[in-house]
Amino acid sequence: MSAQHQTIKAPVAVKTSRTSRPEIIETVADVIADVRANGDAAVRRWSQKFDDWSPESHRLGPNQIASVVSSVPETVLDDLRFVQKQVRGFAQAQRDSLTAFEVETLPGVFLGQRNIPIGAAGAYVPGGRYPLTASAHMTVLTAKVAGVERVAATTPPDRGAPPPVSIAAMHLAGADEIYVMGGVQAVAALALGTETIDAVDMLAGPGNAFVAEAKRQLFGEVGIDLFAGPTEVLIVADDTADPFVVATDLLSQAEHGPDSPAVLITTSEEVGRQTIAWVDKLLPDLPTGGVAGPAWRDHGEVIVVPTLDAAYALADEYASEHVQILTAKPREALHRMRNYGALFLGEKTCVAYGDKVIGTNHVLPTLGAARYTGGLWIGKYLKTVTYQEVRDPASSARLGEICGRASRIENFEGHARSGDVRAARYGSARLDWTDHTFEQS
Repeated sequence: MSAQHQTIKAPVAVKTSRTSRPEIIETVADVIADVRANGDAAVRRWSQKFDDWSPESHRLGPNQIASVVSSVPETVLDDLRFVQKQVRGFAQAQRDSLTAFEVETLPGVFLGQRNIPIGAAGAYVPGGRYPLTASAHMTVLTAKVAGVERVAATTPPDRGAPPPVSIAAMHLAGADEIYVMGGVQAVAALALGTETIDAVDMLAGPGNAFVAEAKRQLFGEVGIDLFAGPTEVLIVADDTADPFVVATDLLSQAEHGPDSPAVLITTSEEVGRQTIAWVDKLLPDLPTGGVAGPAWRDHGEVIVVPTLDAAYALADEYASEHVQILTAKPREALHRMRNYGALFLGEKTCVAYGDKVIGTNHVLPTLGAARYTGGLWIGKYLKTVTYQEVRDPASSARLGEICGRASRIENFEGHARSGDVRAARYGSARLDWTDHTFEQS
């Protein structure tokens, strides 16, 4: 950090590690190994242990789903439909932007690209302290818009019963299978398959430290969306920002968890100090202050920088999950920043919109991963594959000659001979490593 930067509130705790604690790694490995070996029996055993939940079947049937959904107030269902319409519209726009194409790069040489949906996706919708129903929109609905044929969604039980709003969100989003099971056992069941649950090709959705570690350990056997860490927010503000709004928006994300970083980078020391004062004033009456308070105390930061250029540069170093721009000209950030999960421009926009209602996907990179990846999007559920076809004999002969030379530079004689065959079959080259000849047409 530059010597010109002034920290007027520093974090107390060290930053969250990118690796899990040893006890989490060990517990997760034990559960995965048990599910791998014992299937449904292991899922039932761990579900009983962790969630006190052991139904006859973890999968909900059509009648059960209809019953649960009918218990949800119509106003809630209407809100779910509204939000899902926003998510579906943006996801469809992303899908429409990904086009197949075919180009002729040499006479008679055609190269093409296709975007093929994966066959099956698993969607984890967290429960517990915060039943993140919006995660159903982001994982299930996005997969269905991508064209995924089978989406299996799961969520933990809530006090010994299926959580109605989460089930409704999963159903309205288009889940083909809905399971009430949580934690590592749910992730392992979807990834590995059991006697009654078919394995999926990719897992998506946020979760606690155990779910995140399970996805890490299973990655490779199954695709995943992201290696997730605590929710992060970073606000860039100038002297036009309202400290009350800044404080409110910081706390809106701090309430995700006691390890959620909330960072303000501002060109105005007055905005910085007033924001701290407002946080202190707002916290006592915030119902989630028991979580947001420790997050702000241990991971909150306020840094004063001399210019907006310095603010954008420092924000890029953080590579935060959510970056909110509260400046006189917020759209400048589109051209000044490169490292963020999602960008929220201007006071009329807030990170909570992205989390809950606006339509962009809220499964985003954390712990600095925004340096090299974006978040969950339609493309995660698509395999971009290529194909090649050479129709012109002269082009095949030319490529064969060059392939032979290029391969021998690397001591790949088998590759070279494959090229030699085309050079001889469709051109005038001789095969000096065999007595086989081709009749020239």
